[in-house]
Amino acid sequence: MDSTLLRHFEAAAEELHFAHAAKRLGIPRSSLLLSIRAIEDELGYDLFDRTAQSTVLTAEGEAFLVDAQRQLKAMAASSRANVAAPGGKAKASKGKGRAPAVKGERKPGKRRQSR
Repeated sequence: MDSTLLRHFEAAAEELHFAHAAKRLGIPRSSLLLSIRAIEDELGYDLFDRTAQSTVLTAEGEAFLVDAQRQLKAMAASSRANVAAPGGKAKASKGKGRAPAVKGERKPGKRRQSR
């Protein structure tokens, strides 16, 4: 399942208010509702009780919230593990006053002085 959908569901489940969750995520409320509906369609059951006066999670929604939080933590941990080490393509030059050599570019040649 897409991590964006999981983040949208997690925010809505924690806030228990779609407008507040949408504001927290910085997205329109309609986009949040579409994300929730997409998750529900994929799973095949409702995550929120739409007959209640206020926003309430169903029993399946509460179980899925725990699973979604676990999945998001695992995704965050794996993305941190895949981060490249700092450093770049530039290498320190051994000569004085030269610019560092950059991988993929031609090496600067000596320019001969004309007479």
